[in-house]
Amino acid sequence: MGHQLDPNLRPVPAVLGKSGIVVPRMGFGSAPVAGLYQPIDEADALATIRFAFEQGITLFDTAPLYSAGWSETLVGRALAGIPRDQYVISTKVGRVLQQGAAVLDFSREGVLRSFESSLARLQTDRVDILHIHDPDNHMEQALEEAFPVLDDLRRQGVIRAVGAGMNQWQALARFAMEADFDCFLLAGRYTLLEQGALEFLELCRRKQIGIMLGGVFNSGILATGVVEGAKYNYRDAPPEIRERTLALQRFCATHGVALNAAALQFALAHPAVTTLVVGAVSPAEITANLTALAAPIPAAFWEDLQRAHLVDLAAPLPGDPAAR
Repeated sequence: MGHQLDPNLRPVPAVLGKSGIVVPRMGFGSAPVAGLYQPIDEADALATIRFAFEQGITLFDTAPLYSAGWSETLVGRALAGIPRDQYVISTKVGRVLQQGAAVLDFSREGVLRSFESSLARLQTDRVDILHIHDPDNHMEQALEEAFPVLDDLRRQGVIRAVGAGMNQWQALARFAMEADFDCFLLAGRYTLLEQGALEFLELCRRKQIGIMLGGVFNSGILATGVVEGAKYNYRDAPPEIRERTLALQRFCATHGVALNAAALQFALAHPAVTTLVVGAVSPAEITANLTALAAPIPAAFWEDLQRAHLVDLAAPLPGDPAAR
């Protein structure tokens, strides 16, 4: 189909929590390729998704919310013709598309309508992972109405894993305690810049709930470094984040480590984390991410970061036996 990279760069497989689903340690986040930040030509988008598959990135995360269903449509078109058991699809419910707009709906009827529409756009009869998407202000309805629907779909074999995707861990911790979730997609809350979710990750490890980590670059600053317009949490990075990132960059320079490599490898080192969901808009970005994930980083680099209190002392470090 396309060009193969060095086989050593292919992400290794891992089992997602207690679901039994095998995913690569790096998955593909499809919001950017659907035009989240800038318009992407359809042919280029399809080529990027196919290139990811060719390199062993066989987990594709999408959602109806991403560009009003266009992300799911692209994933469906790009993977059409590939045997269904060769890739894993993760999508979401909680938004129903009405006249091109995504409307919040965590009701049983809304969840089923959203799911059926997703299957059509994805050109498939089943989804591997189905997440409840950003139910921050609708927790009761998510637990009492949305979750039972997903649980039924899991029992029927139409989906293989029930999850929830959010930008905060506190609500996910409640989900972990009150319902039978297989996995969570946590975006931006466990990164080289912030480790406030450590207690939550330990809870998930104990319960064998697999973690898919998104936002490991905190919206960009951990990929670009401190540059003009560097983003953190979808906004211009505030002064304290810029200062912390500059400190990380100084240690990176001392040890000859790329900042993006440190960000990816640190996030993946926690034993609760099964896979990173990383967006890309071109084959070149995919190649850069895979290269960064495989880059050698000396143990002294991580030790120096801990001594400087740039990462939490309780955070598992890459290469630490406790991290696996």
